[in-house]
Amino acid sequence: MTKPLKIGIAGLGTVGGGTLKILNEHAELLAARTGRPIVVSAISAKDRKKNRGVDISKIRWFENPLDMAADADIDVVVELIGGADGIAKTLVEKALENGKSVVTANKALIAHHGVTLAKIAEKNNKILAFEAAVAGGIPIIKALRDGLAANQFKRVMGILNGTCNYILTSMAETKRSFEEVLKEAQKLGYAEAEPSFDVDGIDTAHKLAILTSLAYGSMPAIDKIMVEGIRHISLSDITFAAELGYVIKLLGIAAQTPQGIEQRVHPCLVKSHSPLGTVSGVYNAIFIEGDAVGNMFFEGRGAGAGPTASSVVADIMDIARGVNYKPFTLPVAELQQPNFSGIDNLRASYYLRLSVSDRPGVLAEVTAIFRQENISLQSFLQPSHHAGDVAQLVLTTHETGEAAMQRAIKTISALESIKEPPTMIRIENL
Repeated sequence: MTKPLKIGIAGLGTVGGGTLKILNEHAELLAARTGRPIVVSAISAKDRKKNRGVDISKIRWFENPLDMAADADIDVVVELIGGADGIAKTLVEKALENGKSVVTANKALIAHHGVTLAKIAEKNNKILAFEAAVAGGIPIIKALRDGLAANQFKRVMGILNGTCNYILTSMAETKRSFEEVLKEAQKLGYAEAEPSFDVDGIDTAHKLAILTSLAYGSMPAIDKIMVEGIRHISLSDITFAAELGYVIKLLGIAAQTPQGIEQRVHPCLVKSHSPLGTVSGVYNAIFIEGDAVGNMFFEGRGAGAGPTASSVVADIMDIARGVNYKPFTLPVAELQQPNFSGIDNLRASYYLRLSVSDRPGVLAEVTAIFRQENISLQSFLQPSHHAGDVAQLVLTTHETGEAAMQRAIKTISALESIKEPPTMIRIENL
């Protein structure tokens, strides 16, 4: 065996603790599979005394993680601090500049600053690896970069946030509201006390920006992603979707279209028995459509100590083996700045729920507006149970244009018979 690969880990939270555990418990296995020992040379975290389930008493402790970037006894810095800016960004920059490879699980950092960091890595002939930044333990970065590299991709889409998937699954299974299930998710540790990052789709957008870059050879462009979260999804929508044969999922979708690359994050109705429709709880899943391989589906735990640490260690093992690759597959100079297609160019089917006055003629008013926009209705539900003088109308459309649908909704909203803002959810057919 060759000399050990010495690593420094900055950040010993859930993922950092899990990474230490795998490196400790599987040391012999990892050495056998890479051809050299992997040794944790140094660690840094906020609380030195916290019990992490692994003996760290003999590992060098850095009060300031930035000191790892210049330490001669560290070959690889593992950044698990988190955050798009601040100390995490500075540490990664300095480590790469000082000739150290970097492994990170930081999707925000890569989505916002990945190209800049990749330039530094290329200049110093070092690796910037981020398998754990997307979908936890699912090896989707390696799949796009290596295993499926011969394909042109029509679509890359998936459930990329376990918190949202848990909330939507629990709403459907327990018949409780978004607010009730969110509180439960916070108690269980699936959602943060301030949940906006997850439920407003920001986390999914960060991950989608990375997947889009890998799939289409483009620079990550998070500012070109249409983002809509799940706060407006009601139990009524969950129930009506089920009656129509659908479930609701928050999806991140990237697709190649005649107008350019499409990037969008929003709730979707998907068929209950489709691959994505059956993914429940905190699981993640990714659907890929390639021209050569056809359809591929990946499913697994998208977060947590074990799954995410598994991906972190896999990247460390690549470096130990001497594998050399560009962070975004292509050299930075060859990454494209393509046209991105706006949401108005989307063609899709739609679900629309309306709270209307319970009187004759309302449906005729609504359908007349759809007819004006040349939108064809596919199905119609009018539940028999009403709340006072307010009834619910649920409609689905055949494929139509987003712009036409938005115009129709704006006109419908102005009707005197409409009692609440309409709820519109796009339908995604796999």
